[in-house]
Amino acid sequence: MQRRQFVNASLGLGAAAAVSPLLSGCASLSGIPSKSQVVVIGGGFAGATAAKYVRMLSDYKIQVVLIEPNPAFVSCPISNLVLGGSKKMEDITTTYDTLSRKHGVKVVKDMVASVNTDKKSITTASGVSIGYDKLIMSPGIDFMFNTIEGLQAAHDSGQVLHAWKAGPETASLRKQLEQMRDGGVYAISIPQAPYRCPPGPYERASQVAHYLKQHKPKSKVLILDANEDVTSKGKLFKAYWAANYKGMLEYMPSHKATAVDAKTSTLKFDVQSDVKADVLNVIPAQTAGKIAVSTKLNNVNGRWCGVNYLNFESTQAKDVHIIGDSIMLAPGMPKSGHMANSQAKVCAAAIVAQLAGLEINPAPLLSNTCYSFLNDKDVVHVASVHQYNVAQKTYLTVPGSGGLSPAPNQLEGIYAWNWAQNIWADTLL
Repeated sequence: MQRRQFVNASLGLGAAAAVSPLLSGCASLSGIPSKSQVVVIGGGFAGATAAKYVRMLSDYKIQVVLIEPNPAFVSCPISNLVLGGSKKMEDITTTYDTLSRKHGVKVVKDMVASVNTDKKSITTASGVSIGYDKLIMSPGIDFMFNTIEGLQAAHDSGQVLHAWKAGPETASLRKQLEQMRDGGVYAISIPQAPYRCPPGPYERASQVAHYLKQHKPKSKVLILDANEDVTSKGKLFKAYWAANYKGMLEYMPSHKATAVDAKTSTLKFDVQSDVKADVLNVIPAQTAGKIAVSTKLNNVNGRWCGVNYLNFESTQAKDVHIIGDSIMLAPGMPKSGHMANSQAKVCAAAIVAQLAGLEINPAPLLSNTCYSFLNDKDVVHVASVHQYNVAQKTYLTVPGSGGLSPAPNQLEGIYAWNWAQNIWADTLL
């Protein structure tokens, strides 16, 4: 496959790409009505990328409104390095200014209170009503605190954090680690898959161990995993832990948390014995973001949103497209920042084509790379490519695509940081 064909396929450009690989400035775009408006809910990897690419691929003809409550984008990928001490919060934070100034996306700092899919309008928390021709919903994840008794209160008090949405909790968890005594215990509780970023909890444990080894060497890291084994890059993680964090880090599978006692800082499990720790980092089970649930789009197991994988339109509501961590994923597809960014481009291209009366690509491609830092320099990765299969109406992993690191190395650390900067730029700049 030639490079141009690959770019067109991965963006999902279809017939429009025969004129221009970016749909930019071609005569066929004259079919887009001047009143067309796309509303995007959520400014994460999926939402911000979709907002930018709808503008770019429509030659800036389609109006785009992005609704996001936070003043800036804070990246979940790389955020574990803040806990390890090699990065600061400002290193993973980017404003929405360029998205607005350069690409003409109208950024509204607000929450979406409700969506009326019949009237094709949304209402914000401040009471503003905004109509749409196409709605892109990228609400990320929400947490199922009720699956662990006592967790909601412990979390609300600030004592037991998850920090699974990068931001203030990331900084707070870092502070807890700094205040922990030398000889203390940090315990991270991992929910059963699926959850956001499969290798993320294991990277976090590695980062905490890296920090403690340097500054509090008498301390211990416990990984309390509800899964039967490490869910991603297991052999690489385990080999590195054995070689570099022996006696400090302990991996404990099949530990499904059922309750937390904030007063005694104790975590309870369905079968295994209780565990006490100085710092409890409990990641709850997850579901589609709140607005997707309140709009009743979580039609798969009551947790995730079903979509037509060809254009990511909801199987529950017409002209509502859902991308990112809220959707029910195709086989082998992770809930990751890179995957969300990739889905956004296919979704944006399909929407632009549909509004122009053009055929969308029948077989788009998605790509993914997940890097994991094992200390401040040594990194491993896993990568994959996924192509839409017309017969099965889902994405299938392309045989031989992607791959796994043979071993941790510092060159991949350079690649990982460059990857982060590139994907942040692709999303927001």
